[in-house]
Amino acid sequence: MKRILVVDDNADMRESLRHLLVRHGFEAETARDGEQALAMHRSRPYQVLITDIYMPRSDGLETIQAFRRETPAIRVIAMSGGGDVAKMRYLGVATEIGADATLEKPFAFEKLLAALRPQ
Repeated sequence: MKRILVVDDNADMRESLRHLLVRHGFEAETARDGEQALAMHRSRPYQVLITDIYMPRSDGLETIQAFRRETPAIRVIAMSGGGDVAKMRYLGVATEIGADATLEKPFAFEKLLAALRPQ
C-alpha cells in the first residue's frame, strides 16, 4: 500500500482527497503547508507527495524542491487552481523542478488515480 501525503492550505480539499484516497485503498495523511509536510515525512516517510502550488509559508514549489533534495525517489504530483496563465506557468515550473505529474484544479479523481500510477 502506498503512503501518500496530501499538502494543501485548503482544509476541505485536503480532507476530500484524503478520504477518496483511503476509500481506494491508499494510506493517506494531510499537511497544511510544506513545512508541516516535511516534518511529517522526516518522521515517517511517504512514497507519494501530492502538493498544491499556492500556499502560505512554504509554497508547493519550495515543497517539491525540499522533498526532491531529501528523497529523490518520491513520486510528486503538483496541483494548482490559480488563474489560467499563472496555473500553467507554475505547473510548468513544478515539472521542471521535479514533479512527476501535474493536475489543474478542479480535476476528476480518476485523473489523480492515473497520475499515481508510475509512468
